[in-house]
Amino acid sequence: MLRATKALMLVTDLGFVVYFSVTGLGLIPPEWAFADYGNPLMADWNWSFLWIDLLASATGLTSLWLLRTGGARGAGLMLVSLVLTMASGLMAIAFWTLRGDFSLAWWIPNLYLLLFPIPAIAALTAPSVARDGETVELGRIREDRWWSGQWCSTSARR
Repeated sequence: MLRATKALMLVTDLGFVVYFSVTGLGLIPPEWAFADYGNPLMADWNWSFLWIDLLASATGLTSLWLLRTGGARGAGLMLVSLVLTMASGLMAIAFWTLRGDFSLAWWIPNLYLLLFPIPAIAALTAPSVARDGETVELGRIREDRWWSGQWCSTSARR
């Protein structure tokens, strides 16, 4: 599952960079543009996504590099990137819904941004199953169980 997510992240993160490069250079044909593309307010709305999308891209590409090289923070950055990507898609879908604009040309890519991160976010945030005497890792907290099932200590992981 995470292998597919990594491939989708790579395409998506590079796609964010390409999209804003193409948009900045004015290379999107008007017939492909969203409704009211020429309206300065709509252009500002579109450009308001630059920072969240580029931050998602930067954290995503960095996480993929760290995961490939064995960096300890790769999974955490992957989670950040996926949440930012999902938020970007949700913001766009919410906007198009409020405007009553249901163009599939813009809904499909934004639904993709909203939905593709969900399985990996669930996998990255799911706690490990614990049995007596085993350790459960939840983010940066380590909790040890006694054989009786009671918590004996909680300490920050080093």
